[in-house]
Amino acid sequence: MRLKEKEVEVGYLYLTTVNQYRAVLAMKGEFLIYAPSSEGTAPLNLNFAEMPFENQPFKKCQIVTFAKKDYQAFDFNGTEAIKHKLNELQLAEAIAQCNAKSAIAALLAE
Repeated sequence: MRLKEKEVEVGYLYLTTVNQYRAVLAMKGEFLIYAPSSEGTAPLNLNFAEMPFENQPFKKCQIVTFAKKDYQAFDFNGTEAIKHKLNELQLAEAIAQCNAKSAIAALLAE
């Protein structure tokens, strides 16, 4: 299933059909920065404390490019959906794990 551009939002977690989690960290204009996990990542469990982005480089791309990947619904915190809202701690963890703080600041300053 492909996303519509308006379905892509900051602070949400998505799962591609190759089991790669993607957390959208920042958006401005037509670009976004996201944290990708490696492909084939194991499903997240309900007591999930750590994000799956450790040592993964952040990516910057156009929102339309991000939306055109193939995504699937997945279960997170007891709900199955195509996207799931991250809490502040999870979002901060994703940003820290892929070292995206300065890239996010640069994007937002453009």
